[in-house]
Amino acid sequence: MTGRQWWDGEYEDLQVRAHEASGGRVAVVTLDLPERRNSMSGPMTASWVEVMRLLRDDRDLAAVVVTGAAPAFCAGGDLSWIVSEPDASVPDLRDRMLAFYRSWLAIRDLEVPTIAAVNGAAIGAGFAVALACDLRYVADGAKLGVPFTALGLHPGMATTWSLPDVAGHAVARDLLLTGRIVTGEEAVRLGLASRALPADEVLLEALAAAERIAAAAPVATRLTLQALRGGGHADHETALQWEALAQATTLATADVHEGIAAAAGRRTPQFRGR
Repeated sequence: MTGRQWWDGEYEDLQVRAHEASGGRVAVVTLDLPERRNSMSGPMTASWVEVMRLLRDDRDLAAVVVTGAAPAFCAGGDLSWIVSEPDASVPDLRDRMLAFYRSWLAIRDLEVPTIAAVNGAAIGAGFAVALACDLRYVADGAKLGVPFTALGLHPGMATTWSLPDVAGHAVARDLLLTGRIVTGEEAVRLGLASRALPADEVLLEALAAAERIAAAAPVATRLTLQALRGGGHADHETALQWEALAQATTLATADVHEGIAAAAGRRTPQFRGR
């Protein structure tokens, strides 16, 4: 990677650090505005956009973990501007919302697995960011929800797509139409998260998952991620066609020979991404 490196920068309302793991580098991005429960301020949004841009350029990146400065994950978007601009037109508001959505959902453009360590409340757009990640680990007592309609708002940040994609249409209708808040433990039962743990263990579990991802073969991991994202394949035949090509691609790598040799020798493989 040339130019500015993401772990060297100072970012407003955002903290970023590198976690070194065997097989690759893991980025830990912390939403850092605890006095406002890590709501998405303008400076935080700008910092997020810059970090995502730099992460996309890091060829040694293996995974990304997103969390919040305690006690919250993210309370959502900063809505204070709405009351200060009562005469804003629909076209202007649409443009503003699209820019905001695309800024935060840029995490979906990363080619490596992303993990949300939801250490506390994740509400509205804050929960949408967690849903945009590939994996979620949550604090067992965390409050999670998308109560947009309770504020008179239509849901945003692609939650009408991401909620059914993650947990199915029944769960999406329940949460989006009632606006009810669920705990981390219920989120696991609903299929919204992989595990619920005490709040102080969530980041550790997310980092452990990131380390397992980093230890796997990079080419195989990235191809698998592309197969699973976006709701998966359209049909059975499409899946077969993709897997025949993608598996053939990995069969042609040096990593697959290393993986087989390591399994036979009962040792840890050393993958090189080629």
